[in-house]
Amino acid sequence: MGLVDGARTLAAEFDYSVEDVNKGVEAFIRQMDEGLQETGKSMSQIPTYVTAVPNGTEKGVYLAVDLGGTNFRVCSIKLNGDTTFSLTQSKVAIPQELMVAKTSKELFSFLAKQIESFLKIHHNDHFEKHRQRRKNGEEITDEHFLQLGFTFSFPVHQISINKGHLIRWTKGFDIADAIGKDVCSLLQTEIDALHLPVKVAALVNDTVGTLMARSYTSPGKTGTLLGAIFGTGTNGAYVEKLEKVTKLKNMKEGGDFDASTGNMIINTEWGSFDNEMSVLPNTPYDTALDKDSNNPGIQMFEKRVSGMFLGEILRRVILSMIKDGKTELFKDESSGTNDVHSTCTIANDSPLYKQWGIDTSFLSIAHEDQSAGHHITRQALNRDLGVDAASSEDAQAIKILVEAIGKRSARLSAVAIGAVIISTGNLSVRAGNRLDDKIKAVSEEEVVDIGVDGSLVEYYPGFEEYIREALREIEGIGEQGEKRIRIGIAKDGSGVGAALIALVAGGRESGS
Repeated sequence: MGLVDGARTLAAEFDYSVEDVNKGVEAFIRQMDEGLQETGKSMSQIPTYVTAVPNGTEKGVYLAVDLGGTNFRVCSIKLNGDTTFSLTQSKVAIPQELMVAKTSKELFSFLAKQIESFLKIHHNDHFEKHRQRRKNGEEITDEHFLQLGFTFSFPVHQISINKGHLIRWTKGFDIADAIGKDVCSLLQTEIDALHLPVKVAALVNDTVGTLMARSYTSPGKTGTLLGAIFGTGTNGAYVEKLEKVTKLKNMKEGGDFDASTGNMIINTEWGSFDNEMSVLPNTPYDTALDKDSNNPGIQMFEKRVSGMFLGEILRRVILSMIKDGKTELFKDESSGTNDVHSTCTIANDSPLYKQWGIDTSFLSIAHEDQSAGHHITRQALNRDLGVDAASSEDAQAIKILVEAIGKRSARLSAVAIGAVIISTGNLSVRAGNRLDDKIKAVSEEEVVDIGVDGSLVEYYPGFEEYIREALREIEGIGEQGEKRIRIGIAKDGSGVGAALIALVAGGRESGS
C-alpha cells in the first residue's frame, strides 16, 4: 500500500459519522439528566449556587484572585455598565516552600499579603479610608468592603457560593492540614487578620467564569447559555432550570442560594462524559493513550477532545506507521526517491519516542499548511520532531492524519454543545425521550449565545467550522437552528468572570 493511501486508511479510523454524532448527543443528554438527579454519576453536574448571569449593564469595582498553579494573580475589574470593563492586575510566583508548607496559614497569609500590596498600589484611597474608619472607631458596613471572587483551581466540594472544602491538592501543592477545610474561610481569615476591606464573596470555577464573562460582554439582549473550554482540557458550564436540579434536595450540606431566578449555573465536568465507553469512538491509539495515562478509565471524553491529548494520539499513530513495514513513512530506499534528494532520518532523541512529545501546536501548523510540497510541515517536522529531510509525501501523510484527529475532536465538541442546547430547550423541543426536528420561532434578539475559550477553539484552523458542520447534522438543531447559534470568544474567566460572580454573590443590582 502506498504511503498516502496508508495514511488515509488510518485516518478513516477517526471518522465520526452523522449517526455517531446523534447517538453521542442522546447519550450526553441522558448522562446530563442522571447527573442532575444523583451524585456520583459519570457527569458530575455540580451545582455552583450561582443563579443568574450578567447582561452587560452591571457597574462597579470588584476584585478577583486566581490560584491556579505556581502563580497567584490579583485583579481589579471596573465594570462600566455598557458591556465593557477595565482590568488591572498583578501576578506573583508562589514560593516553592509555601506549596508544601506545614500549615495552610503560611500559604493563605502570603496570598492575603499580596492582596494587601495590590490594594495599596491600585486602591490606596479605599484602603486608607478603611484604615481611618477603623482608627476612629466608625461603623463599618458591607458597603465599605470590596467583593472578591476566588478562582481556586483545585478539586473542592462546593456547598455554597462562597464555601468549598478542599478535596485534594494537585500541581505540586501538598499542605496536609488544608484538606477538608473551607478554602474561602482560610483566605478570609488571613484577609481579616490584615484588616483589609475585602470580602471573599464567591468561590469560582474558571469554566463558570467563562460563561459569566461572555454573558457580560456579548452583543444582543439574551444572556449566554453556555461557557465552554476547548483548550488543554475541556469543560462546560451552563444555565439550567432549577427544578431539574433535583439532587439539591438530597444534598445534606447544600448552602443557601437565591431561588427567585428559577435557574442555576451547572458545572458539568463533561470531560468525564461516557467513561464507560458506551458511545465514544475508540481506536487502538486512544486505548493505548488511556492505558499509559495517570488516570486510566477517567476523563475519556477529554482524552479525545482536548489539546493536551491530540498530539499524543498523533504521535502514537505515527509510530505505528513507522513500525509497520507496509507503509514507508520517513523511509527512503535512496535519495532518488525523496524530492529533497536526500534520505529521511529520525533523530535518536526525537520527541516522537517520548510520551507527550508532540504539542498540539504542531497539529495546527500541519493542518493549516497550504504551501507547495507541504514545505511548512516539513520544516516543523525537522524543528519540532527531529525528522530530517522528510519528503513531500511524508508531509502529506502527516497532514491527512492531523486533519482526521482534529476534525474528530471538533465533532465531539459539537456533541457537548448540541446536547446542552437541546436539553435546555433553548432552540429545539423534545417529545419524551425522542429528539424532535421542530425549531421554535426565535427572533434575532433571541439567538443562543455560547461563550468559548481555549487554544483549540481560538487557534486551531477550522475548529469552529467543523463544530458548526456537526451542529447542522444534529436532529433538533439542523441548518436553521445552527444559524441561530452565536459562538464568541470569552476571555479571562478566572479574572473578569470571577469578578462578575462576586457581583452576583453580593446581590448587587444592575446599573447600581
